[in-house]
Amino acid sequence: MLSILLADDEPMIRMTVSDALRARGHFVMAVSDGMQALAALDNRVFDLVISDIRLPKTDGLTIMRRARETATSTAVVLITAYGSVSDAVGAIKEGAYDYITKPFEVQDLLIRVDRIAERRDLRAQLDAARAALAARGSGELLVGRTPAMVRLQERIDATADSHAPVLVTGESGTGKELVARTIHDRSPRRDKPFVAINCAAFPETLIEAELFGHERGAFTGAVGRRDGRFKMADGGTLLLDELGELPLPAQAKLLRVLQDGSFQPIGTNTTVRVDVRIVSTTNRNLKNEVASGRFREDLYYRINVVEVVIPPLRERRGDVALLSEHFVRRFHNGPGEPPAISPAARAALSRYDFPGNLRELMHAIEHALVFSRGREVGLHDLPPSIIGQADASHAGPGGPRPLAVAIAEFEREYLLATLEATEGKRTRAAELLGISRKNLWEKLRQHGIPDTAPVPSPSPPADGGLKTG
Repeated sequence: MLSILLADDEPMIRMTVSDALRARGHFVMAVSDGMQALAALDNRVFDLVISDIRLPKTDGLTIMRRARETATSTAVVLITAYGSVSDAVGAIKEGAYDYITKPFEVQDLLIRVDRIAERRDLRAQLDAARAALAARGSGELLVGRTPAMVRLQERIDATADSHAPVLVTGESGTGKELVARTIHDRSPRRDKPFVAINCAAFPETLIEAELFGHERGAFTGAVGRRDGRFKMADGGTLLLDELGELPLPAQAKLLRVLQDGSFQPIGTNTTVRVDVRIVSTTNRNLKNEVASGRFREDLYYRINVVEVVIPPLRERRGDVALLSEHFVRRFHNGPGEPPAISPAARAALSRYDFPGNLRELMHAIEHALVFSRGREVGLHDLPPSIIGQADASHAGPGGPRPLAVAIAEFEREYLLATLEATEGKRTRAAELLGISRKNLWEKLRQHGIPDTAPVPSPSPPADGGLKTG
C-alpha cells in the first residue's frame, strides 16, 4: 500500500482518481490547490505525489521540488495538458518519476502507480535481505524469496551446525561455491580457514601435491617444500570444487584422509593429522559416475553424508526480479540511485530460461547497464539471446502485440510469480503487491487465474486478459 498525495483543482478528477486508488488499497489525501499540497508535505512524508502542473496558488513543479526535498524516496507523477508536455519533460530531468497527459484513462494512471508500488516493494525486499545478511555476518547474498529458495536457506542453516561432509549439487552457474562458503560462514568453524581447490584445474600429476603438499625434490619442479590444501584448511573447511573431475588415484588417497583424518605429503613418510570439514560441489550426476566406474562408490558415500541441491533459475522465476535489482545495485558505479528496469525488460527477463543460471543473469544485467548508460534499463539493452526470445514471444501472425496486451501479459506473469513466491497465499500476495485482497481477486479474475485453484503455468490468455477504460 502506498501513501499518496493527489493535487488537482478539478473535482471530478480528484474524486475518480481517489476512488480508484483507494480501491487498490492505497491511502489517498486529495487537495485542490498548491498551498494545500505544500502544507500536506510539511506534515507527513508520502510515497507518491500525483499533481497537476497547473494549479491555483502554487504550480505542480514547486510541489514536486518540495516533495523531493522532504524525502528523496518520494515518487512524483505530474498531470499535464498536451500543450505543457515540455514542462513535464523538464520536470522528468529534475527527478519526476513520470507524467501523464490530459485527458487520460484512469487505468493508465493505475498501471503507473502499480509500477511504483512494485519498485518500492522490490527495494524493501532488498533492504530486508541486506539486513538479514548483516545479521548473519556473511559477505555475499543468497537472494531469493521463492519457496525453493526458502527451503534452500533452511537446509543450509540446518547443515551449517553439523561437522558432516556436505555435497552441493546443481547446474553450472547456480552458485554452488557461494552456498559452500555460506555453509562455512554460518558454521562453528567460521573463524577458521576456508580453503578451496578446483579439482578440474590441475592435471593428474599435480592434483595430489596440491591436496596433500610435498617436500623439496619430491618430483620434477618441486623446488621447495609446500603445504597442501588439507594442511592449509586445518580447523576449518576445505571446498573440493568440481569433485567429479578428480582422477581415480587421487580419489583413493582422498578416501583415506576422510577415513582417519591423516595423510603423508608427497616425498615424505611423515604422517600429518588434520581436522577439516569437507564440502564438495559438482554439476555431474555422481551416481551415474559411480555406475560407469569413473567415481568410487565408497568415496561417494563418504562425501555425500548431507546433500544440498540448488534449484536452477528457471525453477524459481519469481526470484528473477529481485535478483535483477540486486545485480543492478551491485554493478551500478555512477552517481545517484541505480537505474530502474523497464517493465518490458523485466518481463523478458522473467520469461527467459537462463541456461547459464545466476551467472548468465549477472552477466546480462552487467551487459544491460553498459548499454543503458545510466538510464532506465530497456528491453534492447539486454543481451541478444534474451531480446530474441522476447521478440519471438511478442510477435504473432500479425506482428507485434498491442501495448495493452503486452502490459496485460506482464501483469499476469507478475501476479503468477508473486503467487508462487507466497505459495498461493492470496492475502500475503496482496500485501506484497500493495493492493487489497478484493483488488487481487478482481485481477486474478480478469487474467483468468482461478482464485482457489493451484497456481497455473504462466501462459498469457489469448486476449491479454486486461480490461482497460
